[in-house]
Amino acid sequence: MIKKEFLYRIFSRIPVIDTNRLTLRSMRVADAPDMYAYACRPSVTEYLTWSPHESIECTREYLEYIGQRYRTGDFYDWAVICRADGHMIGTCGFTSINCQSESGEIGYVLNPAYHGQGYATEAARAVMRFGFEELGLHRIEAKYIEGNEASRRLMERVGMTFEGYARDSMKIKGKFRTIGTCAILRDEFEMK
Repeated sequence: MIKKEFLYRIFSRIPVIDTNRLTLRSMRVADAPDMYAYACRPSVTEYLTWSPHESIECTREYLEYIGQRYRTGDFYDWAVICRADGHMIGTCGFTSINCQSESGEIGYVLNPAYHGQGYATEAARAVMRFGFEELGLHRIEAKYIEGNEASRRLMERVGMTFEGYARDSMKIKGKFRTIGTCAILRDEFEMK
């Protein structure tokens, strides 16, 4: 079993993760213009649980709130920085971690201007590696709203297996939505 104190110790000073083309680091208020560039778009949030940001001030307030959550060690999401241009191009991290079952759920969002270049796959693999190697997770899953086939394809690209749908299992933005789940176990990840 993973101890909550262990998670708090790690995530109260969220570590930096470097990949070939990306840096994953804590989100900062200074990232507001980059985050707002994608978070304000209805097409980006169509398959997410949150609605478009109404203003850059809303984005700044959100990032201030996230800064508080980092300090308490109970937020497990990274800003995804493209090293080629220095911009924050999205987020990737754990939406939840279940200490008892040694499992985590990852989530991600990416600015559409950076789609189709493998950045989301690279970020998700880095977060999964961190989860298995640094946190000692046994299972990592990802969920998506039915119809978001691009997200499911990404899950499968990083080695996850589709496990099924939970019909009308979440009420999102006033509407019941069917949720698909894909997952991977530590030994499956190590073989890839």
